[in-house]
Amino acid sequence: MPGEQHKRNTVASVSCGVLTVSDTRTMETDRSGAIVRATLEAHGHRVHRREIVPDEPSRVRETVVAWCGDGGCQAVLLTGGTGLASRDTTFEAVSAVLDKRLDGFGELFRMLSYEQIGSGAMLSRAVAGVCNGTAVFSMPGSTAAVRLALDKLILPELGHVVWLLQP
Repeated sequence: MPGEQHKRNTVASVSCGVLTVSDTRTMETDRSGAIVRATLEAHGHRVHRREIVPDEPSRVRETVVAWCGDGGCQAVLLTGGTGLASRDTTFEAVSAVLDKRLDGFGELFRMLSYEQIGSGAMLSRAVAGVCNGTAVFSMPGSTAAVRLALDKLILPELGHVVWLLQP
């Protein structure tokens, strides 16, 4: 499909869920979740729901599966829990529920991150894919990582990804 056609096949306004995975953040202190919400809305997308859940794999899995199955979210964007610390289990939780993986998201995220922070980029376990017909993007929790993922990867393709997933 030529690039022009690719950009025409898109959903203009996507209904999204924003899920922060953290043991310590609250709605008042969740700067990354707030950035995701504000950026999505500034680009004409809607935030259907936003929550914070602790770094507990079962809670993350249950929430992602519920949001992907409720019909209200066309995409779920997660922040946090993608590192190597013992409590960082978002990668395992999200990977377990994906029907299809979008490996290019994590690969490109780490490449772009490397350009900004160097070799520490390899510690990120950003992952994306599809769960029950819903796009899922899992990003690190830092504000810089969220901005990078949104600006360079998610927003340029979000409408097209959701268009591709329509029945």
